[in-house]
Amino acid sequence: MKVLANDGISKAGELALKEAGIELLDNRVSQDHVIGFINENNVDVLLVRSATKVRKDLIDACPSLKIIGRGGIGMDNIDVEYAIEKGLYVINTPTASSRSVAELVFAHFFSLARFLHESNRMMPLEGDTHFDAMKKSFSKAYELSGKTLGVIGFGSIGQEVVKIGISLGMKIKVLTRKPKTKTVTLNFFNGQSVDFEITSTNDSEAFFKDTDFISINTPKTNEYIIDTPQFELMKEGVYIVNTARGGVINEVTLLDYIDYGRIAGAALDVFENEPTPELILLMNPSLSLTPHLGGNTIDAQEKIGVELAEQIIEIIKKL
Repeated sequence: MKVLANDGISKAGELALKEAGIELLDNRVSQDHVIGFINENNVDVLLVRSATKVRKDLIDACPSLKIIGRGGIGMDNIDVEYAIEKGLYVINTPTASSRSVAELVFAHFFSLARFLHESNRMMPLEGDTHFDAMKKSFSKAYELSGKTLGVIGFGSIGQEVVKIGISLGMKIKVLTRKPKTKTVTLNFFNGQSVDFEITSTNDSEAFFKDTDFISINTPKTNEYIIDTPQFELMKEGVYIVNTARGGVINEVTLLDYIDYGRIAGAALDVFENEPTPELILLMNPSLSLTPHLGGNTIDAQEKIGVELAEQIIEIIKKL
């Protein structure tokens, strides 16, 4: 059994595969040469992240493939239904990176609320000449404790965002297409745990009213879920973070509402035109920006590698 981890795999995942007697080909093959490499090496399992695309042509051209694995949640780069129709197993790791994404959400919230994104830009340029002026301009900051956190989407990432919000003493609102109730559990260092029952709403007006911080944690959508009608419902001075997918929020309209003063600041980890975001976004001082780093932590990659390896080993037992 041969596994091609074309977008890489963690050491822990590599070790788990090798201990199970599975050969790992940790090559990096360009998209144009993936089909040839798979066929030349009789690859059984193709593991990808977001870089490698697994479309119908590749599936049809590689009869040796038995398993396609995606390290992460989204499966946008894989023709999943077609692969399953062709008899392939398709796996992913829907929860492995959830905590890492959630922590990035709050890294951006803290950055926005305390002007860290702008301060880090300006201090190297004017810290020695306009220190007092910057201190004054960045003084209108906020604590997160006691504020209302609105989470759009209640999957594994949304639940982790809710947990962090609760631990900071925030009030919680969750928006989903259909109302649902879930129990989230906070585990503490001394072995104690506390359960919180959270019920979401599908009432957008009630959700956006009086919400101070909004986190978008949904799958990819075919249309904007945040556009003019939603911005109009928001209170003045709200902060928004999108770590979901590019295209769930209208970036042009977002900039308009920042200019109007309705939006105090926003953070984008994903973009409509990724990997070439619009320059107008990159230059806006009210935006905190990262290059799609949601699940890019050592911890998440270790979890992803191990989870993929475990699933592959279980499937091989069935073959």
